Amino acid sequence: MRIIVAEDNDILRKSLSFFLESKGFSIDQFSDGKEALEAIEKENYDLILTDINMPGVSGMEITQHVRENLKSDIPVIILTSSGVEQTELDSFDIGANEFIAKPVSPAVLLVRINKLLKTRI
Repeated sequence: MRIIVAEDNDILRKSLSFFLESKGFSIDQFSDGKEALEAIEKENYDLILTDINMPGVSGMEITQHVRENLKSDIPVIILTSSGVEQTELDSFDIGANEFIAKPVSPAVLLVRINKLLKTRI
């Protein structure tokens, strides 16, 4: 299974990528939303894991583009350090499947990823 990790915090991106790779996933990581979106348009991923606030293109814009322009139902998990309820509601409104507040528990993230991927099989 192939996952794209779009997160501008280097430590978090690398640690999540390392953790997911140790669980058998193939990971492509990006620190810039624009580069992540270009990869999503060219490659086939099983899941998108994106921070909400990133340089270039935000996680919200990535989600909206995937749903509206690419017409894809690929699972999207949005990460954020924002505890604002409206941000979470807006994420679901544009098509995110999950919303996880930082700091991220790798164990919880893995459960949510596996749940989303099982529903696609």
